[in-house]
Amino acid sequence: MLLKSQKNIKKSKYEKNCYRREFENEIYNSINVCSANIVEILGFIFQICFNCCCYLSALNNLNQQLNMLHRRRFLQMGSLGAGTFLSGKLFASGNGAKGKMPLVISTWDAGINANKAAWQVLRNGGRALDAVEQGVMVTESEISCCVGLGANPDRDGHVTLDASIMDEHGNCGSVAFLERIKHPVSVARRVMEKTPHVMLVGSGAQQFALSEGFPLEEDKLSADAQKAYDEWLKKSEYKPQINIENTKGQNGFAPAKFSSGAWNHDTIGMLAIDAKGSLSGSCTTSGMGFKMRGRLGDSPIIGAGLYVDNEAGAAVATGVGEEVIKICGTHLVVELMRQGLSPEDACKRAVEKIVKRNGAKAKDIQVAFIAINKKGEHGAYCIQKGFNFALCYADSGSLLIDAKHILP
Repeated sequence: MLLKSQKNIKKSKYEKNCYRREFENEIYNSINVCSANIVEILGFIFQICFNCCCYLSALNNLNQQLNMLHRRRFLQMGSLGAGTFLSGKLFASGNGAKGKMPLVISTWDAGINANKAAWQVLRNGGRALDAVEQGVMVTESEISCCVGLGANPDRDGHVTLDASIMDEHGNCGSVAFLERIKHPVSVARRVMEKTPHVMLVGSGAQQFALSEGFPLEEDKLSADAQKAYDEWLKKSEYKPQINIENTKGQNGFAPAKFSSGAWNHDTIGMLAIDAKGSLSGSCTTSGMGFKMRGRLGDSPIIGAGLYVDNEAGAAVATGVGEEVIKICGTHLVVELMRQGLSPEDACKRAVEKIVKRNGAKAKDIQVAFIAINKKGEHGAYCIQKGFNFALCYADSGSLLIDAKHILP
């Protein structure tokens, strides 16, 4: 019995040792597995930390770049002046991929100087109506062939001026056959704002201007205009006389081109859209040089030389006014924009209509349209090569752009 008991004890110790070794092995294996898992987890955590560091570094670099960008933008805004900076939303509203607000566009290279004055109004949050008036007043004050009192006279030696203006509410005013008043566009605005009428002409327009405080200027041609008129008299053999309308056989009509080859119709027309998205336009001219006394073109006629509809767009014309009048040119352009055409395509369609009407005679005619729509997109088109327009939407100044044309 004792021997058997001893054997059982030895067996029990052996089994315990086996169990212990198995338990130790299991613990060891578990520790190895856990260690591997811990290493894997630590590696994962390290990767996350590394990625976070890269992310934070990239974010810090981006933040520094944004700070520099904001600083540059602040400095740029500061260069515009306090009035512009305080307006806050001057450049913010309505800027599409192609459109710009505020923006001013005007006809011919004379528009470069005119745009400078207009832009000063727009950049400070001013109204488009004020911009288009003050802009073309610059050209009215300059000596040129076709705008202002320094321009070429009619065939009887007198300078007569026409102008129109229209605002975002559809209000409009114009003057025609106005003599000895320096700024007809401003008189046109007074007609719009201070009378129940749209147009005043001739001596009545002059009388109204004087009653509004406009000075009566000297009845004298500029030196350039006098020289051009004397040369024209020699070539045309026209002799001004009383009751010329009753005289047959006169051929002293206004030439299509001057002796220099330039077209005889350089109206200054201007359109603007301000920071609030409001449209306005103006147009001013002395008309064709050496024209028949009393002749009017399209410039003072709303819907012909100028038209503004704040829901659709605005357009202005330059060129042979009679051709523009016959198709109600600017009204046509605006209505085409209302139907969804771009400003350029709308201008092109109007030009095509004039070309179609005149057939082979179109080669002797120049007409051009410029337009902007409610989005601040602009466009232009003309019959003949040679028309350009000035575009400004930044302090850097105007771009002089050659318009596309129909005829080669």
